[in-house]
Amino acid sequence: MNEDPDSTGVCIEIAVLDPLWREIVPGLPLPDHQRDDPSEDEPEDQPGERADAFAEPAAISGDVIGRAATAAFSAAAPESLRRSRIEISLVLSDDEGVRVLNRDYRGFDKPTNVLSFSALDDLDRQPVENPVLLGDIVLARETLVREAQAQGKDPQDHVSHLVVHGVLHLLGFDHETDEDAGEMEGREIAILATLGVGNPYGNGEGGADDGSLERTASS
Repeated sequence: MNEDPDSTGVCIEIAVLDPLWREIVPGLPLPDHQRDDPSEDEPEDQPGERADAFAEPAAISGDVIGRAATAAFSAAAPESLRRSRIEISLVLSDDEGVRVLNRDYRGFDKPTNVLSFSALDDLDRQPVENPVLLGDIVLARETLVREAQAQGKDPQDHVSHLVVHGVLHLLGFDHETDEDAGEMEGREIAILATLGVGNPYGNGEGGADDGSLERTASS
């Protein structure tokens, strides 16, 4: 674990809204009552379950989400954020939950694979307070699984790609123009290569169907 208090620290808060995500991503945080009593037999997951946990990515090494988010931040964050303690909220939802967000905030009444909600309005300023909430990323399980199957990808690799894609959006990258899309895709490819994940655009079918959604940071 990185013990240098002046070095970049990225904390991931994971909310598991669809328990079937546990079949895709190993090592997700357990609900509080199971973490408090590891000897307790794990009960059957219930719909709408939430499992919230803060953890340094170094402490959950091997975790697909933590490694992908940390790699994206380390590769693309501006200097003003690199010595700040960064928090990212990652919501593991389903198609219906993402459909509602997509409809309410983007005007598209359909699910999409990933949505990003940035909490910073000026990435070039030095944050006054720590920790700094970078924003929220929401993934839709069914859409992710369908895409992975259709494109012949490992689901965990696709999770890594969408998390990287989402973090880059939180850092201000976008794909509204061909030039911006080319830059963003190039960064994703390079970051994923450090994680042992191949070029997600190599099959020519495109990648993340994401609409970046900016929102004003809370005071």
